[in-house]
Amino acid sequence: MKPSKSVEPTKSTKSLRLPYLRQDFAASLVVFLVALPLCVGVAVASGVPAELGLVTGIVGGIVTGLMRGSSLQVSGPAAGLTVLVYEAVREFGLPALGVIVLTSGALQLLMGALKLGRYFRAISVSVVEGMLAGIGLVLIAGQLYSVAGTKAPASGLGKIAGLPEALFEAAGNTTALASLALGAGTVAVLVLWKRMPRRVRTVPGPLAAVGLATLAALVLDLPVATVEVKGLLDSIQPPPLDAFGELAGVGLLGTIVAFTLIASAESLFSAAAVDRLHDGPRTEYDKELMAQGAGNAVCGLLGALPMTAVIVRSAANVQAGAKTKASRVLHGVWLLLFAALLPSVLAYIPIPALAGILVHAGAKLIPVREIVGLWREHRGEALILVVTAVSIVAVSMFEGVLIGLALAVVKTAWEASHVRMEVIDKGAGPVQAYLSGNATFLRLPKILDSLEALPQDRPVELDLSGLHHLDHACRTALENWSARHSAEGIEPVRVTTG
Repeated sequence: MKPSKSVEPTKSTKSLRLPYLRQDFAASLVVFLVALPLCVGVAVASGVPAELGLVTGIVGGIVTGLMRGSSLQVSGPAAGLTVLVYEAVREFGLPALGVIVLTSGALQLLMGALKLGRYFRAISVSVVEGMLAGIGLVLIAGQLYSVAGTKAPASGLGKIAGLPEALFEAAGNTTALASLALGAGTVAVLVLWKRMPRRVRTVPGPLAAVGLATLAALVLDLPVATVEVKGLLDSIQPPPLDAFGELAGVGLLGTIVAFTLIASAESLFSAAAVDRLHDGPRTEYDKELMAQGAGNAVCGLLGALPMTAVIVRSAANVQAGAKTKASRVLHGVWLLLFAALLPSVLAYIPIPALAGILVHAGAKLIPVREIVGLWREHRGEALILVVTAVSIVAVSMFEGVLIGLALAVVKTAWEASHVRMEVIDKGAGPVQAYLSGNATFLRLPKILDSLEALPQDRPVELDLSGLHHLDHACRTALENWSARHSAEGIEPVRVTTG
């Protein structure tokens, strides 16, 4: 695909704004049609009113879209945060969601002001991909219960372990079979949509899948659940003051940290991916982090879902020919008009169809090809990815990411702590031992084994001048070994530090 050229208007190019209005207008309609079913689907899967997904999309378009950072990136509710939001609402209640999102936005604003945005690029890619894979697995498992018309267990392991029984029970239930057929049909449309003629593909796949599923449910009068509509204003619930008292709890603070880190990392990684799609202005990471923070702060005040930059909508924006940030702002305007004028349309959308969209989105979060490639070339990175994903499924999102980060740090420390010992033994006189590299506690067993293998009845000259780093554990161990060697009546060890 040929990169799309992005032109960000400046004071010197004000006269060039109008020629891009047609491209940006057309692109905004495409992004709106892609975003609409995803906003609703993410909200329903998160256990909140469908309208709150639209609110986050509106804020992502109008508020975040107007700010500087990434010119063509589009923000809104993301499938990657669905599992975390669902768990937060289940544990702390819907009123606390606004507090979590608002505080996360404030932290993002602070990190952007401190210019920490660029450091998110230093996070291990294997940890991020493992995080997305874990989210994808839990998301798929949870939404398959919605497709089958049954309630999902609370834990990630419970969702996966209970799937065979749930699907077996659904096979004997007419209502559940209709729901399964509708969900499976939605996934099939999404998978096959890329093979359709180009004229047909002018309609975005998610919109086509939901539209066809809704039409099938109406025409065939299928007994499936549909979206519950409360109305835009009735769904907006700013967090009450007493909800802020929960900030004293460790559990809520951990959830806020998880929201902040995951949303920030996903947004900035998405920005890097979008930059590869066009040759216009590059992303200013610190400003983009502040834009995401401002959007999340507004979403928190409205009691809506958290937002991130979303690669599916962003790629659609670039591919549709967007030139400036006007396209993403306009897409937010179209979402606002739809939510204000046509909210009753949502009541016709079958929930199995939305679940099918999220099953498809979850599958795309699992980097199967990347895992195979990593296993062939960097098995340590593949192990980090798999452990992170499994930890998220088995424990929780926050702990899983922490486990992945800790494993990545240990792996890096192990690889950086190369140490080499060269021994020169002329048969008479002292034995000369030269240590070079980085001597850390991770390599201490190897160092001690090499030293203890030296002749015990002759003096030793230990040269440490080749070491770039010698940590406290190694220094203490070398001093203890030197004292033991000298205590046996041999000439004391002579240590040269350079």
